[in-house]
Amino acid sequence: MLKKIGRLFVIKTKFEACLIIYALGVGAMARGMAYLDHYPGIGGKLLLLACTGSVFLAGAKIFDCLRYEQAAEAAMPQV
Repeated sequence: MLKKIGRLFVIKTKFEACLIIYALGVGAMARGMAYLDHYPGIGGKLLLLACTGSVFLAGAKIFDCLRYEQAAEAAMPQV
């Protein structure tokens, strides 16, 4: 039963990865807009930039890990 629930939290396709990256982006922009309201001026803009940059880094890492896992799965001998 726990294995079935655990499979829900595994990213298997690029489409699923894109959905997760989109959700991260929406959340980061909401957080960045809150920073702009709370810290007007250059400080808020830098924090907004940091929020968007973190999504780019996380998205790249998700895609790299997905490609690595698919290559490792393809290299395994079929039994």
